[in-house]
Amino acid sequence: QLQLVESGGGLVQAGGSLRLSCAASGDTFSPYALGWFRQTPGKERELVAAISWIGGGTYDADSVKGRFTISRDSAKNTLYLQMNSLEPEGTAVYYCAASFHMCSGYVCYESEHYPLWGQGTQVTVSS
Repeated sequence: QLQLVESGGGLVQAGGSLRLSCAASGDTFSPYALGWFRQTPGKERELVAAISWIGGGTYDADSVKGRFTISRDSAKNTLYLQMNSLEPEGTAVYYCAASFHMCSGYVCYESEHYPLWGQGTQVTVSS
């Protein structure tokens, strides 16, 4: 059974950096796209960045453009999110997710298109 396990969250000061990892294990892993979402209490999950597994094309939300970079290592079945210049507004639980069906674009943008989710990792940015 496929599983996604995130790591790399923690407490960082504003302006600092963190690198999140998401490792897939348990079965053959052939997603269409992978995404990083974040969620704060009382709000819906927000897509932060996404990447096409085969082609490598990426999407970044406007709120993180130029500061966050999504990447993947196909040989290791691992997804990454490099987060630089972190802001207190970035405090959230970050989730990785995998989509296995083609979406209208080269990545999927809606959370309902991602059936497989990790357990989440907390990122706290202090001011």
